[in-house]
Amino acid sequence: MKKSSIFGLIVIAIAIAVITSVISKSSSYSTFNDAKGISGELSIVGHLNKSKALYYDALKDANYFSFYMKDKSGQECKVVYIGTKPEDFEKSEQIVLTGQMDGNEFHASKILMKCPSKYTQDKLNVSVGKTNSAGI
Repeated sequence: MKKSSIFGLIVIAIAIAVITSVISKSSSYSTFNDAKGISGELSIVGHLNKSKALYYDALKDANYFSFYMKDKSGQECKVVYIGTKPEDFEKSEQIVLTGQMDGNEFHASKILMKCPSKYTQDKLNVSVGKTNSAGI
C-alpha cells in the first residue's frame, strides 16, 4: 500500500472516532423520574414553580440557592444549586438544569435560563396604506 492510502485510512478512522464520540456525548433532556435511576449528570428542562418560595440568603450562605421546578412531564422536585442565585431568575420562561439526583433533591451544577424576549412584549401594529399615482 502507498503511504498516501495508509494516511487516508488513518484520517477516516480518526474522523469516525470523533463523530462517534460527539454523538454519544450529546444529550437529550430527561425528567426527574429518569434522574432517579441514573448516577451520572444529565439535563432537565422545565419551569419554575412560582407558587413555592425560593430560598437564597446571601448573608447566611451566599453559595446556597434552592427552588422548586416542574419538568416537562409535570413532576415537581426541589432543586439545590451550590452557587449564587442568577439575576432575574424569577422572570425566566424556561430553565435547563445540569446535575444529578441526591435522594429526593436534584443537585444542579449548571443553570441555564430562557428569559422572555423583549421583542414579543410590545408588538407593533403595522398597517398597509394605499398610495396614489405619484407614489405618495
